[in-house]
Amino acid sequence: MPEGPEVETEKLHEAIHEELEKEGGGFLKRIALTTAILAAIAAIASLQAGATVNEALVLKTEATVLQAQASDQWAYYQAKGIKAAVAEASATSWVAIGKPAPPQYDDNQKRYLGEQKEIQTKAKELEKERDAKSEEADHLLHRHHRFADAVALLQVSIALGAVAALTRSRLVWFGSMAVGAFGIVLFALTFAP
Repeated sequence: MPEGPEVETEKLHEAIHEELEKEGGGFLKRIALTTAILAAIAAIASLQAGATVNEALVLKTEATVLQAQASDQWAYYQAKGIKAAVAEASATSWVAIGKPAPPQYDDNQKRYLGEQKEIQTKAKELEKERDAKSEEADHLLHRHHRFADAVALLQVSIALGAVAALTRSRLVWFGSMAVGAFGIVLFALTFAP
């Protein structure tokens, strides 16, 4: 004789399991949806981070080329200054021996000094252009860092979503969404002027 009433627990376990799957299935779908949205935003932020850093590198390269061109102009400027000094010294030698200097020395000195002014103007323009490109590149690098930070936050959010799905923890999922929202806000702020 049995000690207690026999209850069919197998069907009860199946019913409880089905209810848990129904509840968990909807929850898992919500986690999957939010994680997919976060992953899409993370992909866009990652593309933006790559694009801004590439553009910044191009601008830095252009700034370096402009710096080299400006340096060439300054070297040319110095060469013209040396030529003007040589012309002046040559004229002084004639004066020192008591003879008038040939007019070519004075003409050459004036020409070299005039050329120096043109070269100086061009060198300063190149430096100004270099500074503008470098400043723009620095701005883009700053934006790149914000995009990269947003990507990192979104990746953490996605990882927390995976943990929430595995543990079926709503609290972890809410944490995932909070970190993801912060990442989205940071991503959006990178577009602000």
